[in-house]
Amino acid sequence: MKRLVAFLVAGLLAYATLQFQDFSSPGPSPTGDANTALEEAQTRQLSDVQLTGQGIVVKVLPDDLDGSRHQRYILDVGSGETVLVSHNIDLAPRVQNLRKGDSVIFFGEYEWNSKGGVVHWTHHDPSGRHPGGWVRHQGKTYQ
Repeated sequence: MKRLVAFLVAGLLAYATLQFQDFSSPGPSPTGDANTALEEAQTRQLSDVQLTGQGIVVKVLPDDLDGSRHQRYILDVGSGETVLVSHNIDLAPRVQNLRKGDSVIFFGEYEWNSKGGVVHWTHHDPSGRHPGGWVRHQGKTYQ
């Protein structure tokens, strides 16, 4: 019972923290603990979590051309985990000159899966119903 209460309190605190932070506009680069929310979402197998994070490109994948086009790449997020970034290039510019070893900062929606998860919604929402995301690479922000 105590574990359940602690779990619920931790979840509510995380939710409240994210609600009062404004990541919708790209601000300064995240600090060293930038992936705290991502690590928690991966550990707890959460989805539909709006968060910011950073990582190093370990693999650039071919674009997904099924439906809306997405630029895809895998990031090492420093916790022994990776995450796939699926960046919609029909709604946002392609991240230019992306290479293995590059550092990337992002704000988007995380979806858990057994391979580490996917971050998407790294673009603006033309209808204004979803928080706009972004990707920052080599000092340029793509949204």
